[in-house]
Amino acid sequence: MKQKEGLEGRVALVTGGSRGIGRGIALALAEDGADVAINFRRDEEAARKTVAEIESTGRRAGAFQASVDDYEQDRAMVEAVTRDLGPVDILVCNHGLGSAHERLIWEQGAEVWDEMMRINLDGPFHLSRLLLKGMTERKYGRIVYTSSTAGLVAEHAGSAYTASKHGLLGLMRSVATDAGPFGITSNAVLPGWVRTTMAERSAAAEAKERNITTDQVWDERAALYPAGRVATPEEVAAMIAFLASEESSGVSGEAIRVALGSVW
Repeated sequence: MKQKEGLEGRVALVTGGSRGIGRGIALALAEDGADVAINFRRDEEAARKTVAEIESTGRRAGAFQASVDDYEQDRAMVEAVTRDLGPVDILVCNHGLGSAHERLIWEQGAEVWDEMMRINLDGPFHLSRLLLKGMTERKYGRIVYTSSTAGLVAEHAGSAYTASKHGLLGLMRSVATDAGPFGITSNAVLPGWVRTTMAERSAAAEAKERNITTDQVWDERAALYPAGRVATPEEVAAMIAFLASEESSGVSGEAIRVALGSVW
């Protein structure tokens, strides 16, 4: 990994940072000079592996377990990150619950909605308010939320996921408005289809329902894009790394799609 110095001395917290897009974000921020705290919920082995990759470059890193939908766990995690690495300058809310288990809205259980909102919307709210006060005092901060193209376009049989991702954009814009006077930017990145573990579950569920193969589902998804392929985790991570950089100071309140020129 080639090191840069743009984020030297900055501390980043990446939720859902152990695999897929989150891992790509963590490595990109470390490459730009940041020390990186990786939040994970279950896969400690993957989180430790990513931490080791970062530490091998000379950057500091740590893995911190927490269910982000739990305020007390969020608070304890922020305290632990601050103690071990220092105050958080960059928050990337990358965690999320997918929609593979959702149904048509009139068939949807209320518990599905409740869980989706806790994870996809309440968690980013809790972490933002826990970290923003310190950022305002230091007159610096970068917050990036991983939303989805479903934050702009409704997904079929995905009322809870779609609503949560739309809501995340509202939170992002509110943070940009409230925190902008203190040198803090707030933006969202909206990936299209990316072949991650969560998206693989969605593809498998769709394949089973339609009696086709998972590869056929991915071929259909790739055909949605002019490039004839889906985006990679590294492409999404590169956009998030830019929004977390010093050079992105003029960009705030924006929802930026990473979808290879497609709406979806």
